[in-house]
Amino acid sequence: MRRRVFIKAGLALAAFSPLSVRAQQSQKIPRIGVLWHAGSAEGEGSNFPALVKGFTDLGYVEGRTIVLDHRFPNEVPAQFERMAAELVASGVDVLIAVGANAAPYAKAATTSIPVVFALVPDPLGANLVKSLARPEANVTGFSNAASDLVGKRLELLKELVPDLSRVALLVNSNSKLATSYSEGFEAAASNLGLSGATFRWLKPEDLESIFAAMKTAGIQALMINPDGWAFTYRAAISKLALANGIILSSWSRQTFDAGAFMAYGVNHDAICRRVAVYVDKLLKGAKPGDLPVEQPTKFEFLISLRAARALGREVPPGMLSRADEVVE
Repeated sequence: MRRRVFIKAGLALAAFSPLSVRAQQSQKIPRIGVLWHAGSAEGEGSNFPALVKGFTDLGYVEGRTIVLDHRFPNEVPAQFERMAAELVASGVDVLIAVGANAAPYAKAATTSIPVVFALVPDPLGANLVKSLARPEANVTGFSNAASDLVGKRLELLKELVPDLSRVALLVNSNSKLATSYSEGFEAAASNLGLSGATFRWLKPEDLESIFAAMKTAGIQALMINPDGWAFTYRAAISKLALANGIILSSWSRQTFDAGAFMAYGVNHDAICRRVAVYVDKLLKGAKPGDLPVEQPTKFEFLISLRAARALGREVPPGMLSRADEVVE
């Protein structure tokens, strides 16, 4: 009897031996660094909960089976660089970069840790990957194809506003894609027989004077393309457009909800949820270079009758039937 008791006690002690403790510790919880672009989770709008939900949908439990370390650089270049370096130095297993401004900093911060970008308009033009089909190196992710949608968005805008003749593009000069946005827009405007002009801004304080200049120039409608600041200041841009009687066309539901007349683009929340799928594959041994950059296949056309009424505009009945959603 005593020998049995001794054996049982020995087994119990073995369960708490240093070897057993080390085995438990070796099963560490994956840490995922997330480099956003706004100044807070609230500033990211619905993209933040969408990305987190992507992990929940796959069965991950925050704090128990995965840790998400979020950083918010507030569109400050030095903050992007510093926070990306901090996440890499902390030893994250995967680094996520949300937005065209965040992605280059994440790529520059590491050549070994897998990087998954999201909501990048032109991954090739931004030199994030060498190929969409086979990205190579340690970077892959999800494009919102926004650079390719300029012509389609402008075409829809012209159909919505039959008397449209003068249209403008608002771009942030800090954006690495500012030139390509402007060139694509002006070419599309010319093809549609429209007079197109690009207005550039560097800081939020520039917006009021720029909108005043647009009004003086007789601009009827304005397009905004994906950019961190345009997203962060979407409400201010919508308010200024309305105050100056300028029709606003945007690229996403979030910027549309801020007060735009129309939007044409992809569902950004759906893309943010998809990020977790790639992170899950990477944690299970996949190589980022073997995961193709995903391109969107579904697009949303949104119209706001509320904005139309505020601008004294009638929406052609045929366009209402073509819209995926009409906001009263």
